[in-house]
Amino acid sequence: MKHTRVAGAAAAVAVGAALVVPTASAATKVDKLDANLTPLNFVNTNDFHGHFTKDFACAVTSAKRELPGTTFLSAGDNIGGSPFESASQNDDPAIDYLNALGLQASAVGNHEFDKGFSDLTGRVQQRADWTYLGANVYKAGTTTPALPSYKIIDVNGVKVGVVGAVTKDVPSLVAKPGIAGLDFGDPVPAVSKVAKELKDGNPANGEADVVIAEYHEGAPMGGDGVTLAQDEAASSQFKEIVQQTDKSVDAIFTGHTHMLYAFDAPVPGGQGTRPVVQTDFYAQYLGVLQLGYNKQTGKVEQYNVANREVTAPTAACASDPAYTKAANIVDTANAKAKEIGQQQIGTLTADITTAYKDGSRDDRMRESTLSNTIAQSYVDSLNKPGRDGGVTIGVMNPGGVRAELLASNGGKITYADAASIMPFNNTVQTIDVTGAQFKAVLEQQWQPAGSSRPFLKLGLSKNVTYTFDPSAPDGSHITSVTIDGKPLADSATYKVASNSFLLAGGDNFTAFAKGTNSRDSGLIDQSLFVEWIKEHSPLSPSFAKNGVAVENQPTQVTAGQQTKITVSGLDLTSLGSPTTTSVEVLLGGKSLGTFPVTKALSSTPPFPSRNETADIVVTIPADVAAGPAALVVKAAQTGTTVTMPVTVVAGSEPSQSPSPSGSDTTSPSPSGSDTTSPTGTETGTETATGSSSVTGPPIITDGGAGGSGNDRALLLGGGALLLLGAGVTLIGRRVRG
Repeated sequence: MKHTRVAGAAAAVAVGAALVVPTASAATKVDKLDANLTPLNFVNTNDFHGHFTKDFACAVTSAKRELPGTTFLSAGDNIGGSPFESASQNDDPAIDYLNALGLQASAVGNHEFDKGFSDLTGRVQQRADWTYLGANVYKAGTTTPALPSYKIIDVNGVKVGVVGAVTKDVPSLVAKPGIAGLDFGDPVPAVSKVAKELKDGNPANGEADVVIAEYHEGAPMGGDGVTLAQDEAASSQFKEIVQQTDKSVDAIFTGHTHMLYAFDAPVPGGQGTRPVVQTDFYAQYLGVLQLGYNKQTGKVEQYNVANREVTAPTAACASDPAYTKAANIVDTANAKAKEIGQQQIGTLTADITTAYKDGSRDDRMRESTLSNTIAQSYVDSLNKPGRDGGVTIGVMNPGGVRAELLASNGGKITYADAASIMPFNNTVQTIDVTGAQFKAVLEQQWQPAGSSRPFLKLGLSKNVTYTFDPSAPDGSHITSVTIDGKPLADSATYKVASNSFLLAGGDNFTAFAKGTNSRDSGLIDQSLFVEWIKEHSPLSPSFAKNGVAVENQPTQVTAGQQTKITVSGLDLTSLGSPTTTSVEVLLGGKSLGTFPVTKALSSTPPFPSRNETADIVVTIPADVAAGPAALVVKAAQTGTTVTMPVTVVAGSEPSQSPSPSGSDTTSPSPSGSDTTSPTGTETGTETATGSSSVTGPPIITDGGAGGSGNDRALLLGGGALLLLGAGVTLIGRRVRG
């Protein structure tokens, strides 16, 4: 399920279904509770993820001063997926911070299992003053709870039962060895069972006057304008929470989906409404709930609820003991994190950087060694044993790369170096896309009219290459794509890994929204990159480009006739990038010629700019067999290799000399046409999976360069026309000045 935030969320959100007209005993939403009712006050957070700040501390303590007797609760993911300041210290500061603010009970979240069940029930629960609740977390093969299902809290003389549950998707979100021996059931029946028991009059199974559910599961959309009905229609799990959580539950807090909403939902099988709330994520909002309890009738008769935006601390907080304790934890943890940041985690042999322009970093319109490195780290990390695997393509947006990996410190890489590169703490996710959808993603590198940058170059894993026509109309730039050396199949499925920002359509890459089977790995990009650096040091930059411009790219070539193409943009502009001086052309391993490269910056538009150009004229050997083949461009100095599918057709007479101007028999690819050979493309029933062990972009070679009979036989199965940087006699060359 892809989660969607509607822009413009208000500072205090209270949107939802129209109120059902209640009877005298029904719960009614009001602006202010009647004076004859007993107020039960709560503040709630969800998906805190170790984001301890003085701002949030002030928000919590201010609400407690405003509403005496307030109880602090959470819907889970208090730790795990945390920023460097918390993650580098095993989330201990986050636990201490929430203790200082008086957190009393929390649903267990999937991230609480990041380091395994034993870590949760041992180190974490022992340090935490609050109780983790998991009514649907069972000992394997049973329905025996492995965690407490509920906690009874005295609130203003009223017994409040807090029941917690976690998403049933935990097994797909954390490493499986850490949760061996556990089962995760449907959270709604589990919560409903406990809630009914708490109000059944039997002291043996616990009793409560009021029940609050804390679900670490929620709606896929939030913000202004989103209705309860829309979210129920978008998520069967959320619909079940709203409509099937037993009527004995008086209020519902949710989490996990990182959304902001406060709905008034009809009570199933009852009258009136009850609040269903989520408070965004990363402590940006605080949920504030008041229940008006009638001690005579034993019912909740009124409520009000809002999500308050967290703002800078006020002067009044400075004298609050709970605030000052939490603020001191923030200062101490940040100072310790700065110290930890200087620790070495790996090494590199040379600079790995963003693209440079005029001596300045962060040219987001050009390909870079660092963006490509990060994209590759996504593939390697998610394909590790114990993780879901099956990732084929890694993608990185250039705006998410905020610093460089420089070898100036003796080649040492520190925690701080890695953390500063990706400071946003996005989760790493995967999504399944078809080949056609991935091609559409590449097309969206050419940004919509009016964008701040007309082009944004995506970083790609090393098994992906593509060609483009810079002068083609919008939507028709991409002329060929290869994955692991094979043509992209439009109908085949490829699993893509990237950060949550990009896969949600960030930076106008909305084509990702058409993908399916979106999954959150439960891992933070920054922490994952640190782990990857440790495992892959020493790091070295790869200067092989994945995207190269080709003008007059053919889909068909004729044996014995000339083929003319122009290739440009062969080199990167990251620090240390070598310069390509020549390329070579081969067909099935047989050399056809070496061609010089002219170093000259192209004018823009069209975008992107390109620094190198080679005008190439080759004669296709007369004896090459007809059929599918591949035109491959390679620059020896950088390892840049581009593969273009073509079809070879038989010629009547071998060409002995260059064709006169205007008689080129090459068939250029029309703008937007599919350049994949019909017989050389997968049919769409195949699913591309797994990671490639290729160390650089693929080179197709179907035989030796000697042109023996065996070599010619291999050409029948799929010849390859290659451009390589080596010294071979030129055939019909001309060089652009």
